[in-house]
Amino acid sequence: MALKSIQYDKKSFDISYEIVNQGAKKDIIILHGWGSNKDIMSKNFKNYLPSFRHIYIDLPGFGKSSNEYVLSTNDYVNIMEIFLKAIHASKETIMGHSYGGKVATKLNPKNLILLSSAGIVEEKSAKVKSKIKMAKFFKAFGLGSITKIFRSKDVDNMSQNMYETFKNVLNEDFTQEFKNYKGKAYIFWGESDTATSLESGKKIASLIKNSEFKSYEGTHFFFVEHAKDISERVENGIL
Repeated sequence: MALKSIQYDKKSFDISYEIVNQGAKKDIIILHGWGSNKDIMSKNFKNYLPSFRHIYIDLPGFGKSSNEYVLSTNDYVNIMEIFLKAIHASKETIMGHSYGGKVATKLNPKNLILLSSAGIVEEKSAKVKSKIKMAKFFKAFGLGSITKIFRSKDVDNMSQNMYETFKNVLNEDFTQEFKNYKGKAYIFWGESDTATSLESGKKIASLIKNSEFKSYEGTHFFFVEHAKDISERVENGIL
C-alpha cells in the first residue's frame, strides 16, 4: 500500500492506493463502490489481467483515504484526475464498481469497464419511501438526530460530511453521461442485483453505443465469483 498527498480546491487529500504487476506497460485503474474499498477489488482481480499494471484506489472517505469535506461526484472525478497525473498513471482503461462506475464514466477513458454501475435512477421501494417520509416528519419538528435510524446502511459509521456527500451523489441521473460516452464499454452485471437492477444495466448498455453487455448469476458483488471470466473478456477485448 502507498499514500499520495494531493491538493484540490485548496484542500488536502491523502489517497491510499496499491499497484500490482508493476512491470506491465498498460494501466488499468480500478475503482470500488460506495461503502467499499480498494482491498475488495484487489482481492478479486489481482491474480488476473496479467497484461496490465493494476492501480487500486481508495476514494476519499473510504478505506485508508482521508476526507474531511462534503464532496460531489464532480469533486471525486477532479480529485482522481489530479491523483492519476501525480502518480504518472494512464486513464486509458478504467474499471468501476457501483458508485465507482459513475466516477469512471466521467473520467472518460478509452476503455470503460462497468460492474453493476450506479447512475440510473430507479423507483424507490415502498419501504424506502416510508423511511424518507418518517425522516422528514421528525426533521420538521426539530428532531433531526432521530433521523439517523432511517439512514441507508451505506452510510453506517460514516461521518456527517460523508453522509452529506452520500446525499449529494445518491440520486444522480447519469443517462446523458452514458449516452455521451464515445469510447468502448464492457458492462457486467449480477442477475440478482437489488442495489442496481439488471434492467439498469441493460439500459446503460443501450445508451452507450459501443458497448458489450454480459450478466452473471449473483448479486451486487457478483464479480467475486466471476472475476476470472470478466478479466479474460476484458483482456481479450482490449488487447
